[in-house]
Amino acid sequence: MHYDFVIVGAGFAGSVLAERLASQSDKTVLVIDKRPHIGGNAYDCPNEDGILIHLYGPHIFHTNSPDVFAYLSQFTEWRQYEHRVLASVDGQLLPIPINLDTVNKLYGYNFTSEQLADYFKTVGESIDTIRTSEDVVLSQVGRDLYEKFFRGYTRKQWGVDPSELDKMVTARIPTRTNQDDRYFTDEFQYMPLHGYTKMFEKMVNHPNIHLKLGTDFKAIKDDLSFDELIYTGPVDEYFDFCYGKLPYRSLRFDHQTLDVSDFQPVSVVNYPNDQEYTRITEYKKLTGQEHPKTSLTYEYPQAEGDPYYPIPRPENAALYQRYKDLAEQQQGVHFVGRLGTYRYYNMDQVVAQALTLYKKLIGADSFHDVIKS
Repeated sequence: MHYDFVIVGAGFAGSVLAERLASQSDKTVLVIDKRPHIGGNAYDCPNEDGILIHLYGPHIFHTNSPDVFAYLSQFTEWRQYEHRVLASVDGQLLPIPINLDTVNKLYGYNFTSEQLADYFKTVGESIDTIRTSEDVVLSQVGRDLYEKFFRGYTRKQWGVDPSELDKMVTARIPTRTNQDDRYFTDEFQYMPLHGYTKMFEKMVNHPNIHLKLGTDFKAIKDDLSFDELIYTGPVDEYFDFCYGKLPYRSLRFDHQTLDVSDFQPVSVVNYPNDQEYTRITEYKKLTGQEHPKTSLTYEYPQAEGDPYYPIPRPENAALYQRYKDLAEQQQGVHFVGRLGTYRYYNMDQVVAQALTLYKKLIGADSFHDVIKS
């Protein structure tokens, strides 16, 4: 069969583009994925005890984009959920991002918000040019909080010291002088009511969309007939690593089910310092599911394995630029998503990027024209 589009990858980028092209533009689409399921890293499924878990670690949806939220709302109902994270530091579970309660509980102070702002000014280090992740934190909260909350976690997560990482890594994590303990402050904070996989199933449930899962695109590409290709896999892999491999951090997940109804006070607890794992997720607190048992995931960052996080260092950005130059020379091939553009995007950002590409493909005048059904 001849397809208008072949899409490599059935995660957010691939599924959004497949849905729009099929439902709005009547294009025939083949979606290929190496994994035996749709949904990419956001895939969730019931474990053997019937507890809904995220197979590749916790995915929490949040966005400030009404358009992205409206688009996804066509495929799922939502459960309102505001994410809160605690960090295990000095024998206490303390709010992260650092806020008024974090500092008061850690040090036994009784600061007001104004006093905490003054305190940060006294402990924050004067740094002329903020270049690295270390610079960001030291300038904001000083050495002690940096050592307790950030340095160990970052070294585990990225495999390098924060002094060697781009400032964007820790700039994503705000510091607050109030008691706001929400991890995100976006306008829209929800979880798909029936899970991500159910949402993806509705997105790709169209007669023009054909799925080929558990399949390597490179193994079958010479047998395919199509007009255009949308590639959401690793851009360096597409070009056979001709300039070398782009560095990523990977993760190992240790999934456990305990015969207790409750394990920890919030869905995610970070472990910056004393353990090999970086965090423990308890899924029932994400999904709202009721069950006599509870399911956890321990996350262990590692160098080898599936690519999860592009490592933001200048030499890696320079290497990606060489692949980007190659990508832009390709006729009828479009690169999108985290792996296709070597960027750490949140889920809503990937959806927006995919909708933007669709807008470009069809020559739409406005973003609103792209999301309406």
